Amino acid sequence: MPEFFRSRAGRQCLSIMALGAALWISATLLDVDSWLVSFMSRFENYGADKFVLALGIAGAMSFIYSVLRIADLRKEMLLRDAAQARADWTATHDHLTKLPNRYAFERKILPKPADKGGNIPEEAKSNVTIFSVDLDGFKKVNDLVGHKGGDVLLVEVAKRICALGNADCVYRFGGDEFIIIALGMTAAREEWFAKVLIQAVTRPILIDGFAVEVGASVGYDRWSEGAEPLEDAAHRADLAMYEAKSRGPNHQLIFEPSMQDKVTERASLETKLRGAIQNKAIKTYYQPLIDLRSGRLCGFEALARWTDEDGMNIPPPVFIGIAEETGMITELFENLLTQACSDALAWPDDVRLSFNVSPVQMEDKLLPSRIFKVLAASRLPARRLEVEITENALVQDPAIAAHILDELHKAGVQIALDDFGTGYSSLAQLARYRFDKIKIDKSFIATCREDEKQEKIVRAMLALGRSLNIKTTAEGVEEHAQLAYLLQLGCDIGQGYLFGKAMPAAEAGIFVESQNTSLASIA
Repeated sequence: MPEFFRSRAGRQCLSIMALGAALWISATLLDVDSWLVSFMSRFENYGADKFVLALGIAGAMSFIYSVLRIADLRKEMLLRDAAQARADWTATHDHLTKLPNRYAFERKILPKPADKGGNIPEEAKSNVTIFSVDLDGFKKVNDLVGHKGGDVLLVEVAKRICALGNADCVYRFGGDEFIIIALGMTAAREEWFAKVLIQAVTRPILIDGFAVEVGASVGYDRWSEGAEPLEDAAHRADLAMYEAKSRGPNHQLIFEPSMQDKVTERASLETKLRGAIQNKAIKTYYQPLIDLRSGRLCGFEALARWTDEDGMNIPPPVFIGIAEETGMITELFENLLTQACSDALAWPDDVRLSFNVSPVQMEDKLLPSRIFKVLAASRLPARRLEVEITENALVQDPAIAAHILDELHKAGVQIALDDFGTGYSSLAQLARYRFDKIKIDKSFIATCREDEKQEKIVRAMLALGRSLNIKTTAEGVEEHAQLAYLLQLGCDIGQGYLFGKAMPAAEAGIFVESQNTSLASIA
């Protein structure tokens, strides 16, 4: 019962009871009026009239006090209700876009779709579709116009989405993700609406004089009303959205059961990967790097290989991508580098170890100290280590990248620009940073003899390397004709199946011993 009187209904009930009591008292006083007159006439000589007058004044004051107290209680209830409403609004809405948030979505009670003159087909009236929208390239906008500019973009995107339907059915789940609830849509209209969402979001937005654009990925699915919580449909829409995002910007997809299977498989693989890293089950393999002028071995590139407990080979892009996304990449990197440095000690002193660094790691200011720690523990000289960095890794945070490369160069570590020509602003990277080698991506080598444009690009790369006094490595050399062509153009180093596939440490040792005779015949 005390809990009831703390509620709004309880407080209203108390107010009514107080008012009723005051009225009852007033009525009672009126009923006894005749008795008081008789009483005063009988005891007038004893001052009864004064007593009754005082009693009447006290009753009137009590009545007035009760009325005023009731008014104060009502005012207090109104203030409390307003404060509670403000607190509830704050808890259920995003402060930037003013849209309802995830908590409001969880409390959402959906109305039945209204029949507007028969515009909604009978079979679609009960349909409830959840759309999940995520922006593509939002981080680049933040880098261009700052976080305030990013906030302006989010507000504008929210307005555009709301303009397509009822604002009460648009939610911001955080970051750059939005959820839309649509009622009474057919399958054809769902697909049309997803495309319209993308068109609305991707129109240019003017921010501080810059016309900025973002992409959008949309996933959607229907809610099984009465059979599941609304959040389950939102989860499936999210899965469809992430699948759409994996196919590139500005795609829309409806949920399919295979998407859930893919997520389940990914979760299982993540668990296996965590155990493999802890148990050091991921091994380093080594692919030869050949000096094309002398035909001699000049180094090995370390490559990660993982065979899981079921005997299945997991491709490096798959498990390295998971390691990057889950934060396991640092531990994996240190494990593999430790293995590779230990194996490299058995090679001749002039054979260098080439080791890849993930783009995610180029945002870690402690990367040089991690590398130096491994070198010190293995006693491999820094001059024998070559770190390979892709162009994409340099654009995430150029200031940190410059700091990392400077620290490594000071210690004597060599730096190679990997996959040259496939990333962002290749010439700008060469101008800004110091590199000891550039590696021409295998996609250029595979087609340069048949494609005139590709040939000119390869020639330009090799000429650029010579003019900057930077050695060049051609990846993906698989044929003798390619080797002859690269020798003719003056390429310095070759790497590919023609010289040798990636091999375990034991086979790399055998390759070192036999390379003098075998490579002389190839060259």
